[in-house]
Amino acid sequence: MTQQDIRPPARTAAPVRPARPEPRPGRRPLISYVLPVYNEQDGIAAFHTALTAALAERPELDYELVYVNDGSSDGSLALLRELAADDGHVRVVDFARNFGHQIAITAGLDIAVGDAVIVMDTDLQDPPRISLELVDAWREGAEIVHARRRSRQDTAFKRATAHLYYRVLRSCAEVDIPLDTGDFRLLDRRVADELRRYRERSRFVRGIVASMGFRQTEVAFDRDERFAGETKYPLRKMARLAIDGVTSFSTVPLRMITRLGFLVLLLSLAGIGYALAMKFFRPDITVSGWTMLMVVVLFLGGTQMLFLGVLGSYIGRIYGEVQARPLYLVREVIGSRADEREGPGGV
Repeated sequence: MTQQDIRPPARTAAPVRPARPEPRPGRRPLISYVLPVYNEQDGIAAFHTALTAALAERPELDYELVYVNDGSSDGSLALLRELAADDGHVRVVDFARNFGHQIAITAGLDIAVGDAVIVMDTDLQDPPRISLELVDAWREGAEIVHARRRSRQDTAFKRATAHLYYRVLRSCAEVDIPLDTGDFRLLDRRVADELRRYRERSRFVRGIVASMGFRQTEVAFDRDERFAGETKYPLRKMARLAIDGVTSFSTVPLRMITRLGFLVLLLSLAGIGYALAMKFFRPDITVSGWTMLMVVVLFLGGTQMLFLGVLGSYIGRIYGEVQARPLYLVREVIGSRADEREGPGGV
């Protein structure tokens, strides 16, 4: 299968999702899991075992597992191939290179065909059993179910910065983004189809979902430690995601430029007034020349560079969007669609 099969022909058009069959009386609900994978060879098998064991407790549900290999450089793809060969519920989307976590989620949503779609990571920090609680909330009428972290087994630094970031983002954003929630959530089929129409490159999926409306609810859970390997969101990537979140859903940084500009102007006028007053009314007092000059030049220079950086972030987003390049490229898709399966696992 080529990229054209699962992405839109144009950036402005919605992707063409494979047609789902009309529901039959008594048909089991199909739950699609979108599972981004990047260098997770040490934990994939354990995650798959835990997830399928949890799903085995719900025989009234059918499911498909859409693993998106985001250009892994370890043995993750080989393990995913084995899972697809042994388990008919598994599909694998293999990227041509690494495109990033948010794009991997997008590709999984493009190909998933379930009545509901659950997005979660494969490091076992998000317990698979909690996904069933999301399903229960969906069956009770919710169209978007966020998994909210009640506690998390991370370093004190990461807990503190995450706690601060979510609250700063919520205070700045023009949409109500739920606190302490990552990308672990459930989307109703209708919501997933609408989300697939959003094709911006600098993606902040949790913000996009929050901005869509629909009936939303939360399920609280305690986040576990990573099962194996290292975090795929070090400080640099976390900072980039934070910038994407702010610039995607807030113009506060741009408004701050104007406010700081007025502040600098007032300080400049005050300095000019002070210098003139000393010149005409206290000629015996000499205004410090070199020191004052350096303070003013360095202050204005630093402020201007900060303003340019903020403007550059927004202009860079515009530049990336107008290029209209594909969001991702797929080398191959392994496994059959859920509605093409034969036997009792089919729909």
